[in-house]
Amino acid sequence: MKHIQWFPGHMTKAMRMMEEQIALVDGVLFVLDARAPAATFNKKLKSLFGAKPVLYLLNKCDLADDAKTDAFAAEIGKTAPAVKCAATAQGAAAKIAAKLPALLKEKFAKDAARGMNRPPRLMVAGIPNTGKSTVINAMSGAKRAVTGDKAGVTRGKQWIRCEGFELLDTPGTMPPSFEDQRLARHLAYIGSINDDILDMDDVALELLAELAESYPACLTARYGIEDFSAPLAMYEQVCRSRGFLMRGGGFDYERGAKAIVDDFRKGRTGRVTLERAEDFRGFFA
Repeated sequence: MKHIQWFPGHMTKAMRMMEEQIALVDGVLFVLDARAPAATFNKKLKSLFGAKPVLYLLNKCDLADDAKTDAFAAEIGKTAPAVKCAATAQGAAAKIAAKLPALLKEKFAKDAARGMNRPPRLMVAGIPNTGKSTVINAMSGAKRAVTGDKAGVTRGKQWIRCEGFELLDTPGTMPPSFEDQRLARHLAYIGSINDDILDMDDVALELLAELAESYPACLTARYGIEDFSAPLAMYEQVCRSRGFLMRGGGFDYERGAKAIVDDFRKGRTGRVTLERAEDFRGFFA
């Protein structure tokens, strides 16, 4: 697979905007994708937050391996609070809101000492397509933030007033470079990188290879794959099982790639987490 690099110009502008706005907020909701927590942790963003308290949201946990999500929550929890959530599910907003009093206890104590009662302000930040706008819509009780399946939907900042607090929606921002190409591939699988710059055949082949290593039973259940030794043979089995055949009997690889990636992104392949917390000890500090 070709070296992945994606940092469009608007992200430089977004980082500058967030740097300017961080002084106005009392804390940060850092949204991670529970299927790839390490890949969606942007260290550049973490450094930008400075001393602001951060609550990590392991979003889309309904699509992830539950035991692995618990392990990541415990690893992140060594240095900052973390909560598993599925922003599209009922009760997600209450689950997140329940963590805010502890997260912002210093802010509330200072306000009480000064006789103030200003609603707290929180920045919602993260990699593209991790569900930041969906989190905001869940917490505000209305569809106020624009959402979409394509990376880079949110381009500008917007303040959203919720009951008892305010949220600042921010554009998804990537690190300027990907040091670990395995993590970069994980971002490609979950849709955090614009598909238009990727060779989707390569993405599908690499995804099948990773799933064969860690979740072979999911591939058997979804596509009837029994032999996991060759990614191309698995790819062709997907095409065969879904009827993606050309005239003359050739395989329609384009449709096959789309099916493999879409099935994964929408959870049809099963509940999958691409990383293991034990491989990332100290990574989130």
